[in-house]
Amino acid sequence: MCGFVGFSNRIDNSNKIIKTCADKIAHRGPDSEGFYIDDGIALGFRRLSIIDITDSGDQPIFNEDGSKVLMFNGEIYNYKSIRADLEKCGHIFKTQTDSEVLLHGYEEYGEELLPKLRGMFAFVIWDKKTREIFCARDFFGIKPLYYALMGDSFLFGSEIKAFLPHPHFKKEFNRKILDNYLTFQYNPQNETFFKNVYKLPPAHFFKYKNGEFSVKRYWDIEFNPDEKMPLETAVERISEVFKDSVCAHKIADVEVGSFLSSGVDSSYAAAVAEVDKTFTVGFSEAEKYNEISWAKEFSKYIGKQNISKVITPEEYWDIIPKVQYHMDEPLADASCIALYFVCNKASEYVKVVLSGEGADEIFGGYGVYKEPWSVPVYNYVPRPIRRGIGKIASNLPKKRGVNFFIRRGKDLDERFIGNAFIFDEDERRELLKKPTDAPHYMEITKPFFDKVRDKDAVTQMQYVDLHLWMVGDILLKADKMSMANSLELRVPFLDKEVMKTAETIPAKLRIVKEKTKYAMRLAALKSTPPQTAHKKKLGFPVPIRVWLREDKYYNKLKTVFTEKTAEEFFNTKKLIEILDEHKNGGKDNSRKIWTVYSFLVWYSVFFDNNSLL
Repeated sequence: MCGFVGFSNRIDNSNKIIKTCADKIAHRGPDSEGFYIDDGIALGFRRLSIIDITDSGDQPIFNEDGSKVLMFNGEIYNYKSIRADLEKCGHIFKTQTDSEVLLHGYEEYGEELLPKLRGMFAFVIWDKKTREIFCARDFFGIKPLYYALMGDSFLFGSEIKAFLPHPHFKKEFNRKILDNYLTFQYNPQNETFFKNVYKLPPAHFFKYKNGEFSVKRYWDIEFNPDEKMPLETAVERISEVFKDSVCAHKIADVEVGSFLSSGVDSSYAAAVAEVDKTFTVGFSEAEKYNEISWAKEFSKYIGKQNISKVITPEEYWDIIPKVQYHMDEPLADASCIALYFVCNKASEYVKVVLSGEGADEIFGGYGVYKEPWSVPVYNYVPRPIRRGIGKIASNLPKKRGVNFFIRRGKDLDERFIGNAFIFDEDERRELLKKPTDAPHYMEITKPFFDKVRDKDAVTQMQYVDLHLWMVGDILLKADKMSMANSLELRVPFLDKEVMKTAETIPAKLRIVKEKTKYAMRLAALKSTPPQTAHKKKLGFPVPIRVWLREDKYYNKLKTVFTEKTAEEFFNTKKLIEILDEHKNGGKDNSRKIWTVYSFLVWYSVFFDNNSLL
């Protein structure tokens, strides 16, 4: 795992500038650094040694005649088989790294190399002869890749903060992104919170040459369920492909550990991987905020060592600015701070960990996916009647039964944008001091719904989550929090071959009555005890709701919500109303409060001359 940054070389002192840019992401690769500079490009690299940990694995890497230069972040798990094919074609390798396979593979196959890969990656290849920059990002968006055109300079790299030292980089806040951030709790768009800085979407590549930029998708998820598939077949196929994926994801020349919660996803991965060490964090409050006892019991069951940490409230709140700095863009997922601490603990013992991200999205694990199956007879009520009932219910006090009629009175793409829906259009218009012309949230989800209109509702929700929620929240925090601690995080559920199997599982085997991920849970039962395989999804529990009702943290946020920065963006009177309503127990506004607070902390780090920069 590594990090890279580069820019088209049209400045003086590019050797000093590229070094300063690369230093900004030294946390991604503390083991070594490397640079390449010519009159067309400057490339900087930071390395975390995982495969071929000798100096021969350092980057940049060149092809035989030195005409192509590679910098790469990630892991290619099938590199040995691709290498064998390339050697038969006459390519000569100088290292034992997976990185070099990308370089020779691109020589041989061009962009057609990408569908052949199995792994997580973001990489750049500079062709000295054609003067072309080629960059690609992996299938699911596990590894990040940003780019920016600033004047005559084209910049690209693993993190936005690496662009900041460049003399042509103009740091400007992109106000219109704030609107939809308040709805999604993360930035769901390719445009970022920094003007003229963009994210390359997953499964895409771009080419840049002589000022001309082009981007193209090379792969997509295609759900084609086999409705006749027996449950036993589904379970067996999941079991086989996941074991194969875990085996591939364990390839390393260093020790591999595993994160472990009380849930089935990480437990399944840890059990199949047979790692020596598992890592868990929790909080000292009630058991629902502390999974350590569960993790220790499970680790004992599989005969492995569990290493844990209890996070104090003081530690949690103190680290928030640093976490938002590493995120590059604001993220209002309270679990990302807990993830920072488990990564920090794991980094004391290993360089690589396995984790359970992706299982919910590809196998149907979120509670909201059960919604189309609840009270199925209501699906036969004509749409106009359902919508009418929903409008009437929306004027009633909000409670469980009422919420059912409100949600089912809306079409799926009206009520579902992913696993977070914080402020709706009316709420954010009331909250923002200067609402922008940002797109309606349905404009953002529409392209994804349109691709799966002919699929069942569960599949539609999964497809939207795979392209928005998982990329913008789950994988963003996984990469940034692990890399902040110089730790490589691998996600064996998010494997191309696992996805290929998941695409064939019918929805009726993904969701069965009150059970989510049903077929996957039965596959996990082969390696885990019943109480683990069938445990209800808990997520990564953080006691934010409780803390915000304590005077200490209520007063802390009240101060932040009335400061100059808050007044610039928000109607602070409304902010205090939301805060007070939560404090007094009238309503759980914790996610709304946290979304605003996370943004304000992030803004102070990047735009209020914070010392972290």
